[in-house]
Amino acid sequence: MLNVINAGIDSQEIERKKIASFLHDNVNSLLSSAGLHLNVFTIQNNINSEEIQKTKAILTEVHDLLRDISHDLVPALLVRFGLIYALEDLCERNSNSNIIFEFSSTIPTEKRYVEKFEMKIYFIISELFSNIIKHSDAKKTTISLVEKNNQLVIVIHDDGKGFTTKKTKDAEGFGLNRIRARIKKFKGNFTIDSKPKEGTTIKIKIPLPH
Repeated sequence: MLNVINAGIDSQEIERKKIASFLHDNVNSLLSSAGLHLNVFTIQNNINSEEIQKTKAILTEVHDLLRDISHDLVPALLVRFGLIYALEDLCERNSNSNIIFEFSSTIPTEKRYVEKFEMKIYFIISELFSNIIKHSDAKKTTISLVEKNNQLVIVIHDDGKGFTTKKTKDAEGFGLNRIRARIKKFKGNFTIDSKPKEGTTIKIKIPLPH
C-alpha cells in the first residue's frame, strides 16, 4: 500500500514541477510580451482609452494569479535558494492575525540539499501547516529544524485544541497516511504527541541525503 501511495506522490511531484515550469517560463512570458506590445502600441498611437487601461489591468491580474499558482506548485524560492529559506518564507506567508508560524533553525539559511529531498520535505511541511490551519484552532505554531546524528530533525508544535493520540490512526485519514508514506520512503520516523486542549507536537526524523 505504501509503495502505491509513494508512486502516486512521485508522479504528482514530477507533474507539479512540469506545470510550474510551463506556467512560469511560457505562459507568464507570453503575458508579459502581450503587455509590452500593448504599451508600445498605446504610446506610439497616443491612445489612453478606458478599455486599454482595463485590458492592461486584466493582463497584470492574470500574470499575478499565474505567478501565485506556479509558486504554490513549486515555489521559486525553494528552487533558487533552498529548503531553509523557503520554509522561513512559508512561515511568514501563513502567519496572519489568527495564527503565527514561528521559524527557528540551527541550519544555515544558504544550506542546500539535493533537489528531490528539498521538494519532498517542503511539501510535507506545507501539508502539515494546512492541517494545522484547518483543524487545530491554534494561535501559534513553532517549527524548528536541526541536523543531529546525520538526520534532519523537524519539530512542529501548535497550541491548538489537540486530540487523543491513541485514536490518531483511526481518525488521521489519507492526509497523514500520505505524509507517513513519504517519510517511510526516506527511512525516516514520524511521531505525534497530542492531548485534548494541550496542543500537538509532531516530530520528523529523516536521514540526510548523501
